[in-house]
Amino acid sequence: MGVGHYENFPVASVLCPPGLRPPIVAIYRFARVADDIADEGDASAAARLEALADYRAALVRALGGVAPSGAASTASPDLLQPKSMRWPAVFEPLAREAAAFRLPGELLHALLDAFEQDVRNPPYPDREALLDYCRRSANPVGRLLLHLHHIADATSLARSDAICTALQLINFWQDLSVDGPRGRLYVPHTDAARHGVSLAELRERRDSPRARALVRELCDWAGALMRRGAPLALRVPGRAGWELRLVVQGGLRILDKLARIDHASLGQRPRLGAPDLPPMLWRAFAMTDAAAAPVPGAAP
Repeated sequence: MGVGHYENFPVASVLCPPGLRPPIVAIYRFARVADDIADEGDASAAARLEALADYRAALVRALGGVAPSGAASTASPDLLQPKSMRWPAVFEPLAREAAAFRLPGELLHALLDAFEQDVRNPPYPDREALLDYCRRSANPVGRLLLHLHHIADATSLARSDAICTALQLINFWQDLSVDGPRGRLYVPHTDAARHGVSLAELRERRDSPRARALVRELCDWAGALMRRGAPLALRVPGRAGWELRLVVQGGLRILDKLARIDHASLGQRPRLGAPDLPPMLWRAFAMTDAAAAPVPGAAP
């Protein structure tokens, strides 16, 4: 999917509460391996869907308290590996953590729905179709993390969804130079048509003022969603809240970088690096209830 190896997932960093590292790592590993099955290697779409069906069956067993056993590695989504030997390093810890923390199985199944959708690679005619995809591909991750922190009120869930959807969208606009040539287009067709940009132009990475205007508008959409959800970072307690602040600021920093290249992401992919950390930290400390996410481009 658009978040290669779930790179936007906050994986057991130094800021993560130690007691929550095992379930977070188990969830991350589950998502990462499913992502590999859906997207890595040269397997056919039919073979990928069959493997994801086996993966879902293993999830059902794990949620029921039955974990696989064997010496298989999670390092490669080997579709030729015997079913009985697949993924024990994913589902043994996931079964354990799902039982210990009562992980909502429907959220894990929703992620698999999104991976299957990626294999089928459908068109996205409008923003609602893309948001529907994000409800399965991105939002379950945030809701699982909130579940671990015993946060379940409607406002927090809505803000989490806004942050996760924004991160997914930002990743799409960041990755246009990568996704287009692979035939993966997550740009809503109505937005492209309104700017006079064809799908062929996006696939072929043809930069133009029209394409940049399209990306600029899509980035504004993602930024608005991120700022809508950002107050959640002040609600999550302790170190996890600080991690979420940095996740929010990381997404906004990518939008900054896209703006600095005049939204020419059909030709290049901006990345975060060490020089980006100081301004991200400053913005994280500057977040308040009144201004949870300083506007990109503000000092420093």
